Amino acid sequence: MTKSQGGEAITGIQALQGEGVHVSQGFWADAWERVVKRPGAIMGMAWIGIVSFFAVFAPVLASGHPLVMWELNAAGERGAMTSPLLQHLSTTDWLILIWSVVCTIGLVLPLGIKRSRKLAWIIFLSLQTVATVIVAAGIKGFFGKRDAADWARELEQSDFFIMGAAALSALVCALFFLLAPTSRTIWKRAIFVTIVGAVSGITMFQTWETPPPTFQYMQRERERKIEAIYTLVPWSPSQRLSDRSTLRLEPGNSAGSALAETLTIDLPLMGPIGDDGVADVLSGIDRLPLQAAEKATAKEEFRAWVEGARTIQTEITSENAGDALRDIMRPFGRSFRVGTDTLGQDVASQMMHASRLSVSIGLVSTGIAVVIGVTLGALMGYFGGKVDLILYRVVEIFMAIPVLFMLIVVAGVLPRNTYVMMAIIGCFTWHFSARYTRAEFLKLRNQDFVQSARAAGLPLRSILFKHMLPNGVTPVLVDSSFRIALAIQFEAILSFLGLGPVDQPSWGRLLSDAAGDAGAFAPWLAIFPGLAIFLTVLAYNLLGESLRDAIDPKLRKARV
Repeated sequence: MTKSQGGEAITGIQALQGEGVHVSQGFWADAWERVVKRPGAIMGMAWIGIVSFFAVFAPVLASGHPLVMWELNAAGERGAMTSPLLQHLSTTDWLILIWSVVCTIGLVLPLGIKRSRKLAWIIFLSLQTVATVIVAAGIKGFFGKRDAADWARELEQSDFFIMGAAALSALVCALFFLLAPTSRTIWKRAIFVTIVGAVSGITMFQTWETPPPTFQYMQRERERKIEAIYTLVPWSPSQRLSDRSTLRLEPGNSAGSALAETLTIDLPLMGPIGDDGVADVLSGIDRLPLQAAEKATAKEEFRAWVEGARTIQTEITSENAGDALRDIMRPFGRSFRVGTDTLGQDVASQMMHASRLSVSIGLVSTGIAVVIGVTLGALMGYFGGKVDLILYRVVEIFMAIPVLFMLIVVAGVLPRNTYVMMAIIGCFTWHFSARYTRAEFLKLRNQDFVQSARAAGLPLRSILFKHMLPNGVTPVLVDSSFRIALAIQFEAILSFLGLGPVDQPSWGRLLSDAAGDAGAFAPWLAIFPGLAIFLTVLAYNLLGESLRDAIDPKLRKARV
């Protein structure tokens, strides 16, 4: 008699039949089980999930365009309902939203497909979508440039141009990715690339000409021309009320508080304000873009505050008058929950939209580095000898290049956009992956399964990437977490120095606004972006350390 794992006695025949036998997990399943037991890894994944959520849904959660809007006639009756927010979403916004929802549902639902196969499909789906958008952007840029040929301008103005350009972009990329090894059968690959291409092409056709952003909704609301419902954060990253009224507003202030700032700018900075100053404030309230009832309420409350101050013999100055006006007019207008920056733009909206920049910079640049590094590292480790000697000299050259200084130099020479930054970071940090892959392939090239693959006459591509790479990619995947954190740091540093992508919200640029041009420190511009950068980098580092400890044979217990 023997005992099973539960402690129950079983017979020898039952043991031979497999009862009570512990079924060992796969390598990655066991490693993942160890990772999720670590509190640091759980906190890191939770924060990465939050940042990824805002990266996907920021255009919907933070926008100055109303989610729902009704035009009002002279009698105040509602007309047709529209959604300016959805109308102003770009092609990229729509594709990210669509595929994020589809991929999440596909990962959660039990479709009878291995999770590794699902992840491979998601990767190829993302690559095909990005390639389609890039090709379409190239076509739009070629036909829309100022010095375009006459035939190009005529073709662009034709009725079928948008449909043809969207269809051509989707078709070219679909034919190219039809060769990708997403499935062993050609008909499954054809269905896959057709669906991805159709969704991408239709989305580009519908959003080819996005209307330019205009933010006149607040004024039209006050004039009772529209009625609108806004999303969670009713401000867009680039939205400004005026040139000076909303600059560096503290958290909790509103558009009405910003209007109060304009009333006290021309008042004396020092000394008491007499009756003339009070009259100037009251007349200034009449000139503000407020409703008649709001103006009357503000004037009445300000008069009451002045009378109260005089009753207790408190000196009325521009400072305390401005504070009183901000408190009085705070209910008038939408609130800036996290304040504004030096340009008068909402910080909360920029924080959400900057999540997409950080996530994309980290993932894409690291993906470029991994592809280059794994390819060259596999060649070095497999062939050895002169190939290894020559290519490793190349690795040493790239190891000696300071990436941050290279990015600073490139920012002054090449266009400052996200794609250039991704390419530079990826092309100058691949040596990490190359060294790890080389070391693993040097150990694997003399293994029996590699010798068997050679004897069977398999092509080099199959030996390297189908048989050897799955057994040697573990250190590369662990190191990728640290590389993502490093890429996010690079982007934050460049944006802090003013060398980041132009006209894109960034945590680093917000952090640089904390000191301001005049030296006045704005705590909210340092705390929120600084915490976002710190927690994101920390989260990826914690996840990388947990993965490293989970796969390290020295730290793992022996399997039963």
